[in-house]
Amino acid sequence: MGMGEERTFMNYLAFTVPHVTVFAGAVFGILLLIGIDLRLSLGIFATLYGVMLTIIGLIVRPHFSSLLVYRLYMIFSVLIGILGIALLLPAVRGSL
Repeated sequence: MGMGEERTFMNYLAFTVPHVTVFAGAVFGILLLIGIDLRLSLGIFATLYGVMLTIIGLIVRPHFSSLLVYRLYMIFSVLIGILGIALLLPAVRGSL
């Protein structure tokens, strides 16, 4: 794999990640507007964002899985999802 594949992957991310970011941010804003607790809203946002970024990565896995930048992207995406779950658990337990 050469520099061309990395450039193609980065271009792909440049066209897909902003849409996911806007959608997850809109969900976060709506949760805050309707009065949901900040920690719960952040947990939902981070979980949704991480899952959606991971799905984007899984869609292109057959083409870019050998790239280091792809692997770093996937680690980052999964960690965001895990962070969201870590924020959700105490917020959900506190409301039960």
